[in-house]
Amino acid sequence: MKIFTTKKETENYFANKGQKITGFVATMGALHQGHISLIKQAQQSTDEVTCSIFVNPTQFTDPKDLEKYPRPIAADIAMLEQAGCDVLFNPPVNEMYDDNEKWHLNLGDLEHLLEGKFRPGHYQGVTQVVYKLFNIVKPDFAFFGQKDYQQVLVVNKMIELLNMPVKLVMCPIERENDGLAMSSRNIHLTPFDRENALILSKALNWAKNNFDSNNIPAIQQQAQQMISSQPGVELEYLEIADGQTLHTATSETKNIVALVAARVGKTRLIDNMLFDW
Repeated sequence: MKIFTTKKETENYFANKGQKITGFVATMGALHQGHISLIKQAQQSTDEVTCSIFVNPTQFTDPKDLEKYPRPIAADIAMLEQAGCDVLFNPPVNEMYDDNEKWHLNLGDLEHLLEGKFRPGHYQGVTQVVYKLFNIVKPDFAFFGQKDYQQVLVVNKMIELLNMPVKLVMCPIERENDGLAMSSRNIHLTPFDRENALILSKALNWAKNNFDSNNIPAIQQQAQQMISSQPGVELEYLEIADGQTLHTATSETKNIVALVAARVGKTRLIDNMLFDW
């Protein structure tokens, strides 16, 4: 696996890619099997797979969250090598950002709903760094996890607005055997928290299994109640939404997704589930 830490050497490498179809997986490190599944999916449809590891400061709304974000780079490199990743781009912050850099993209409602409401400015930071990464790596395909469903919509919107020559592929959520969505943040869960966190996937499954397009508000309320009544869990939102716009789903909505965010102990977790697709 080739490892690059500067934009210049990475751009030089990809300037000579020839006819190779390239795939890209953007990460913030602390890799787990969810990330590896993205690499595996990329390997099936591209000739060469690049992964980036960059803890992006502009997408954190809480400085303490940025500070405590796990950075086990040696373990990450070992995982990538074992997975057969071809290239790693692992830049320092000053390689990606100049002082007083300005960025704003008009993302419409997507920026302010759900995650955007609880993490103002987050998606400006996401698009800022993903735009930079796409321009450096110049992938043909980019593979993003469904767990960050709203992020997938936002990045697709950016690709559309800026007319970027990359196709985004959304890959399914990888779950532990008990249903918990894999996340780099799971390492912060105590055993007590870990058990309580299962209510998120349980509530989503319940909503999916009991879904009735004529009774969406009642189903949403019941799923919210399931989470709110779990000890040690503070619900931020659970919404049954239109999969394209994230506005509240109605009986006419074709593609439905249920999305949830909650604090479990001191750790903030998100999850989602697709319904009618």
